[in-house]
Amino acid sequence: MVSSWCPVLSSRIEVKSENFLTISKFAFVGIANTFTGLAVIYLLKGIFSVGDAAANLLGYGVGLVISFLLNRSWTFRFLGATWTTLARFALIAFIGYALNLVTVLLAIDVFHFDGYLAQALGVPPYASFTYLGCRYFVFVPREVNGVSP
Repeated sequence: MVSSWCPVLSSRIEVKSENFLTISKFAFVGIANTFTGLAVIYLLKGIFSVGDAAANLLGYGVGLVISFLLNRSWTFRFLGATWTTLARFALIAFIGYALNLVTVLLAIDVFHFDGYLAQALGVPPYASFTYLGCRYFVFVPREVNGVSP
């Protein structure tokens, strides 16, 4: 209905709904990889008596793999080179984690927030940076022979 009398407004509505869908998918993938990573950590600790650091590393690794695969194929529907994309994704995840850690430590050490609240405050910088990094650096269609997909 809108497109029949105002194509500019229609295209802006489509772009906004596309962004909302992409952000929603990204959030869903984040929740899925978080719960899967935690399940791996708890399984390793509870059943196999793996130490906290090793269990955390393995659980986090599983979560990152799931995040990469689902965001690549489902959230952003990216068809580019896997290894280059994986390297970019690892860089963004590392920087996002550093932002998370800095936020948590500042909240605890400078602002004297409770540790649990500080952990929660670290999520928005991590999630925002990681989404923007994935959207505009990791899963961006590249030109091939002067032609963009």
